[in-house]
Amino acid sequence: MAHDYRIVSADSHLDLSPERWTQRVPAKWRDLAPKVVKLESGAEAFLMPGGKPAVIDYLQHAGVEKSEIHKQVPTFAKIAGAGDPEQRLKEQDQDGIDAEILFSTQPGNVGMLRSIEDSDAYVAINHAYNEYLAEEYAAVNPSRLIPLGVIPVAGVDAAVKELEYCARAGFKGIQLDRYPSGNPFPGAEDDKFWAAAIALKMPITHHCGSGSTRMAREDEPTFEYKKSDSPDRAGGFFARDPMRPWFFRYTFEGIVAPVQLAMAGVYDRFPDLQIYWGETLIGWLPSTLVQVQSNYERYKHLARDQFGFDFLEEPIGEYVRRHNLWGFLSDPHGIRMRHDIGVDTIMWGSDFAHAAGDWPHSLKQIEREYADVPEEEKRAMIGGNAIRFFHLD
Repeated sequence: MAHDYRIVSADSHLDLSPERWTQRVPAKWRDLAPKVVKLESGAEAFLMPGGKPAVIDYLQHAGVEKSEIHKQVPTFAKIAGAGDPEQRLKEQDQDGIDAEILFSTQPGNVGMLRSIEDSDAYVAINHAYNEYLAEEYAAVNPSRLIPLGVIPVAGVDAAVKELEYCARAGFKGIQLDRYPSGNPFPGAEDDKFWAAAIALKMPITHHCGSGSTRMAREDEPTFEYKKSDSPDRAGGFFARDPMRPWFFRYTFEGIVAPVQLAMAGVYDRFPDLQIYWGETLIGWLPSTLVQVQSNYERYKHLARDQFGFDFLEEPIGEYVRRHNLWGFLSDPHGIRMRHDIGVDTIMWGSDFAHAAGDWPHSLKQIEREYADVPEEEKRAMIGGNAIRFFHLD
């Protein structure tokens, strides 16, 4: 029986203690799994073997007064959103929402689990976490608790294998933290993953860091260059990643991955591919799309002749609009610009249990920011688009 959804947060977070799921890790690798340690301050932290404690972030204090956030001594028992699934349902009721799309902040963070050097162990531990989500957490109420399966960064074959498990286990979507190959840019080897996701009708998402869709470290290249016969007239950043400054002049970091995918021909090879970028916000998009197209037209000949890029078949902005969806929290300007962005491509999220959201007062935020929005468009942004993209109906 379909759930009668009104409001769906398309961007919420799971910040669970490893103690909730690491018993599922095969015994031979359990010593490599994350643990919880208590610091002298009384705060709790994640600890990977051989690493340093990573304290629970101040941003994970939903519902705390702004003047008190930095004074908190965070523990898993204290912070909102870190309890059992029954508690999570009560927290949804407190906020007046019907369901949440749940990104995993810790196991979904490449910097944490991927510090495990043994790839087999890493993949097994990542899989154990997904098993917990599917078989224990979401199983309590799969219509309202909608976690995303975490895809490991261990090569395309491992990514596809976990994708297939996620489909069998009933996940409504998966979360990518790098390109499926593990590279900082899309390549031909990723096509196996895109094809499998489309065949399985599995929604693909990525949760952005500080609004950036860039799935790479700052010291990694943005593009795969087929050739480079550029005159040696620029050093440093230009020499390492020569086209990045030209394609992204006057733009916002949220456009990086969609432009990478367009320039790599991924959208041409997979016309049905769509990706949801969580927590980019949206007000920046209209201006950025103008700048991206201007940059492309201005420098496409340089890109082709010196670095081996093919000309695109369509305007770059058309690729971006057709193949990408965007997540936003409180963004009144973005809401006013919704027709320039595309009402059917934007999805509201509460960001619970992080301090950037308004829990448990999300309904007041929605009432305030959507006061002048026609009801049909409002319904699309606060629920309908998420229902369609994640196949919730």
